[in-house]
Amino acid sequence: MNLTRADQLPGAATMAAAGEAAGEAVGEAVGDNTGENRDAAQVRVGERSQLAILTAFWAYVTLSNVLYARSMSATLDPSGTEHLFAPWTARVLQHQVLYPVLVVCVRISLRLGWRPLLRTLPIQLLLGLLFAALASPLLGGAEILIGDHESMRDNVLPHIPLWIASATGFLLTYGFGLALISGFTLYQRFRDSELRRAALERAWSDARLAALRMQLSPHTLFNLLHTIRGQISWDPVAAQSMIVQLGDLLRRLLEAGEYEFSALSRELEFARLYLELQQRRFADRLRIYLPDLAQLPRAWVPSLILQPLIENAVVHGLARHDGPVDVRVEVVASDDRLVLRVINTSAPGTIEAHGGIGLRNIRERLSVHFGERARVTAGCGSPGWWIAEVGMPLLREGTGAAQPVY
Repeated sequence: MNLTRADQLPGAATMAAAGEAAGEAVGEAVGDNTGENRDAAQVRVGERSQLAILTAFWAYVTLSNVLYARSMSATLDPSGTEHLFAPWTARVLQHQVLYPVLVVCVRISLRLGWRPLLRTLPIQLLLGLLFAALASPLLGGAEILIGDHESMRDNVLPHIPLWIASATGFLLTYGFGLALISGFTLYQRFRDSELRRAALERAWSDARLAALRMQLSPHTLFNLLHTIRGQISWDPVAAQSMIVQLGDLLRRLLEAGEYEFSALSRELEFARLYLELQQRRFADRLRIYLPDLAQLPRAWVPSLILQPLIENAVVHGLARHDGPVDVRVEVVASDDRLVLRVINTSAPGTIEAHGGIGLRNIRERLSVHFGERARVTAGCGSPGWWIAEVGMPLLREGTGAAQPVY
């Protein structure tokens, strides 16, 4: 109960196209039906909840009216000979008969709504008056059914003052019940809108993170291909070996791009593969220093979070001078913080830059994951050294909050 409101195509190619189109149409139809079934199930759950609330409210009203009538009868007619109030059985029967009327009136009221007010208000009042006006005659009919002939003569055709008093009381009761269900309906709509908004925000965040991760893949691939190209002309054997390494690296790159988080050890392993590939080209200049994987904390980090920093360390560290370049990766973990640091030697006079694609990518991803709890800094440390640092909450493996998001 709702309390809220072909042509035949010749040829193999065209037949295949028709089959594909039909498959897409069936898929869309199935998806639409699934969404409709889910929405219908949610509506049914909401209707049952509203009906349960209205039923509980009416049971309370019935009990209150029966107890009030018995109390007044005991006070005004202790002997029970005057029959000033109808028997409690008649009142219970009256409320049982009024209950479906209440449900129908509330259903119509909620379907009707309140806008425009000038058009709907008279109909809403009419529904309430209709429900209230039936109370006193139904009490008389209930007395007839139970055989209380002493008092039924005053209720089948009630006196006007008594009928007005009864209608006024039940009109207020109807108003309270309608307000209760209307408030619960508004709460349901607000809750559903909040759930939809949260789902949209999650979908937007997932899409944004996916776009940021995909942004890294071609950027990394371009740098690696540029590295191998420099080897092809004068050392083809080394170039072939580097292509094998590149295949392994790209496989790991694609795997990492499918997940929001990955283990810190896997991130360092990926960094090692990338730096070793670069070291094959710049063997006389590039020296790399990585932490021991066995000594790393068991923690989760956003996937590919180190890759832009390592690429910048190699590309910009080798630029504008011919000297050796050291690239060092450090990991510092405290009770609730994790710091990833990439240090490289740089040419004298290197100035700090904030607009690179790598740093911007890291800042945006950390902002989505951790908000103000994460930071990214990059700048000159001691003369001749460049330090890029990422600080974030420490997500230890095995905790619910640290599981990777797929």
